[in-house]
Amino acid sequence: MDLVLRNAHLFDGTGSPGRVTDVGVLDGKVAAIGDVAAGDEEVDLDGLVLAPGFIDPHTHYDAQVLWDRDLTPSCWHGVTTVIMGNCGFGIAPTRAADRETIMRTLENVEGMPFAALSEGIPWDFTTFPEYLDAIESGPIRLNVAAMLGHTPLRTFVMGGDASERAATAAEIATMADLVSEALSAGAVGFSSSRSETHLGAYGRPVPSRLATRAELQTLVGVLGSRRRGTFEATWGPDFFVEEFAELAAEVDRPITWAALLSIAGNPDWANSLTERSLASEGTVHPQIACRPIVVQVTLADPSPLANVTGFDRVLELPRERRAELYADPEWRREARRSVRERWGDKLDQATIDESSLHAEMVGGLTLSEIGRTRGGVDSFDVMLDLAIAENLETRFRVVMINDDEDQVAELLQQPRFLLGLSDAGAHTSQLCDANYATYLLGYWVRERGVLTLEEAVRKLTSHPAEVYGIVGRGVVAVGAWADLVVFDPSEVGAGPAVRVTDLPGGADRLVSPSVGIRHIWVNGEPIRRDGDDLAERRPGRVLRDHAS
Repeated sequence: MDLVLRNAHLFDGTGSPGRVTDVGVLDGKVAAIGDVAAGDEEVDLDGLVLAPGFIDPHTHYDAQVLWDRDLTPSCWHGVTTVIMGNCGFGIAPTRAADRETIMRTLENVEGMPFAALSEGIPWDFTTFPEYLDAIESGPIRLNVAAMLGHTPLRTFVMGGDASERAATAAEIATMADLVSEALSAGAVGFSSSRSETHLGAYGRPVPSRLATRAELQTLVGVLGSRRRGTFEATWGPDFFVEEFAELAAEVDRPITWAALLSIAGNPDWANSLTERSLASEGTVHPQIACRPIVVQVTLADPSPLANVTGFDRVLELPRERRAELYADPEWRREARRSVRERWGDKLDQATIDESSLHAEMVGGLTLSEIGRTRGGVDSFDVMLDLAIAENLETRFRVVMINDDEDQVAELLQQPRFLLGLSDAGAHTSQLCDANYATYLLGYWVRERGVLTLEEAVRKLTSHPAEVYGIVGRGVVAVGAWADLVVFDPSEVGAGPAVRVTDLPGGADRLVSPSVGIRHIWVNGEPIRRDGDDLAERRPGRVLRDHAS
């Protein structure tokens, strides 16, 4: 044996109760469980939990993987496989003429700094197969699986018209051929978005929103005819629970949609969606999150306010001219009304999270309370005034959704609902939920007791592997790849978010350290030992082999 792990409290990913045993690894795979002969290297785990490496099904590392080969901070939290290309977004296929449009789309929808994208993406690829080759051209720390996104696909075929009109029959046929090409190259699926909130480059709708139902059925139908790949999408008003179920029945492929989240004060919404989802076909897996969606909003790049009517005009402007629009009384009146209609009282409860000019207000009064001290100024205007005074650098903390813990607990207990929604690689300066796995284990398992440890591990491992057809991962079994994580169940958790400036172009982001993650192996090679990262260890692979 190359490696033997002794006295492990093994939770194998299947949902079975844990057991104390030994595990042997040879040539990157699990070779024995139970009675294991001596190995070249032996590690006594002394009852620590041994589990399959976690699989994050909802990331946006499509660009970051090309400059951050370690895929931080996911690699710190026990994640050994990431799935990219969610919600119809990505960076391939892309023609040279459309690169800025694609980057501006990621900037507006997924909160990726344009400076980082423009400096960090080498653009040594055009097609989707070439993109996978580009990832594979250098070592990576984690395993990477990628979906083909509808927005770059549509832009590649239709150019600027992709955000303006329906596709012709010939264009749809070309797109279908490219979906098939991507599957042959190793894509684990196809993704799209119908969300009305997704405004892309220059404030225009993202291209996937212009697709007809016939176009979507044709492209997803390629997965069915090829008998491979998963369809993932963000729901919209014309494509929701029942439509996903109908499409799943038509193509007979797994479908997962984002997202089913709780809303404080509105339990009927989540309860209704849960009931409707459970009544749908078994191949449909609504995505859920285990953390409240809390964002740091800055008006320099106003995502997620970008989904509010009026902010399309903001997105049309370069950053240095946005303060002029924010100061316009007429624009304020219209935008104030739209924010209240879309967001309700979220801004009333918002607070200042980071500021140099307004340091005395950080973590203090809500925007509503500040407004009252100023003679009844609306929270929206308070936000604008504070931001303008600080050159739009003030950061506000806004709790968006998934903030009813009783509802979240109920969602977590649904075996078919897919846990994820980390958005790792996206919204980099606003939030860090790449730590969702350690948060789940620390909060929902140890502190709240909502999930058993065996069920939590299943949700983090074999379930996403099953949904995306990832072969030989997500379980600790003889013959499976040795993607393994060891943690202390009495300590495991997510550390507080920290702002760092390490993106290309000098852009900043939020990261979170892990607590209690002791060891991690990817394909049998260690990337963390005794709680410390092993520099330059990059044994990950581009996963091109997936189940039919």
